[in-house]
Amino acid sequence: MPVNLSAPDPSRLHAVPGIRIGVAEAGIRKANRKDLVVFLLDEGSAVAGVFTANRFCAAPVQVCREHLAGGARVRALVINTGNANAGTGADGLARARATCVALASRLGVTPRQVLPFSTGVIMEPLPHERIEAGLPAALADAQAAHWLRAAEGIMTTDTVPKAASARARIGGAEVTVTGISKGAGMIRPNMATMLGFMATDARIDASLLPQLARELADASFNRITVDGDTSTNDSFIVMASQQADHAPVTSLDSDDGRALKAAMLSVAQQLAHAIVRDGEGATKFITVRVDGGRTADECRLVAYAIAHSPLVKTAFFASDPNLGRILAAVGYAGIADLDQSQISLRLDDVLVAVNGGRNPAYREEDGQRVMKQSEITVHVSLGRGEASDTVWTCDFSHEYVTINADYRS
Repeated sequence: MPVNLSAPDPSRLHAVPGIRIGVAEAGIRKANRKDLVVFLLDEGSAVAGVFTANRFCAAPVQVCREHLAGGARVRALVINTGNANAGTGADGLARARATCVALASRLGVTPRQVLPFSTGVIMEPLPHERIEAGLPAALADAQAAHWLRAAEGIMTTDTVPKAASARARIGGAEVTVTGISKGAGMIRPNMATMLGFMATDARIDASLLPQLARELADASFNRITVDGDTSTNDSFIVMASQQADHAPVTSLDSDDGRALKAAMLSVAQQLAHAIVRDGEGATKFITVRVDGGRTADECRLVAYAIAHSPLVKTAFFASDPNLGRILAAVGYAGIADLDQSQISLRLDDVLVAVNGGRNPAYREEDGQRVMKQSEITVHVSLGRGEASDTVWTCDFSHEYVTINADYRS
């Protein structure tokens, strides 16, 4: 069961003018499940994306990068589940490109105006002929309100669909932001998430969109981990249909730019948190906050050392206050001149360690009380500066092993 997470309320997911979405059952890996999604963008829309840092990146990631770098005005996205089209070499690239050709021909656009995305099993040939056969049904299904259907259509081991919306006032006009994501395992995004798509009708200078996408990813999807693995297919796409009735945003540092980014970051963080809450086998949602660092980078280094530690994560699952494991992770995070005598550790309101050692007033039953909660905050102070950073993670349960042992069956 996901941690304090339920399926989105469709009535709270706002359509984005200029964006239509269609979903179909193409039988890519299993019958009778939504596994093919198309996004259709009105002419004039702007698109940017950030992609996995995994050097063994999937064929669709390579094709997306090529198409965006070429400057083509993107008019469509095509997303399949059940097959990652990763580790498939030149044949995988050819199949990803064939998918773009098939959709482009039906829309009357060029193949470079289509971005392909895949998620699922690695090192198996993409059944692109099934995708092509499913396109007519997906196109016929296309509607502005189909965000929840799309969230369902990109799921793999997710137990609930992930979607969120927000609205903001920009230049006196109301603008909409809606996004979906998927991911439950193989999550340590080294850019974004396994798959994430966000759209707004705000008018924004297209040259600002790559920076905006990067900043949104860095403050949301790049602050989560489930198991420390960076996927071959990680992709986060930001779309702006440019249809809202306000003057274009020409600077992210302007009042309008900050308001737009705040609304989009709210959605991105909701989606990122949902991935952790739905982590494979997760029973607890854990916030790791590190402050007192000289730089945000070193705070993040410590936060991820804690969040990635299997010993820490299994202790949280068992509600076992073996909290020396957290201090050990702080120590091996990679700060060469760290002064352990300045470090303190809290679990929520419980002061566990101070000046590098056990708090004399700490009682193990207090630590266990916090660890039994479904939502926990680990707070480490390094005592060496003013910087801080935060990472979100979950525990490791027996179910994580079961899910991944049986993934392909």
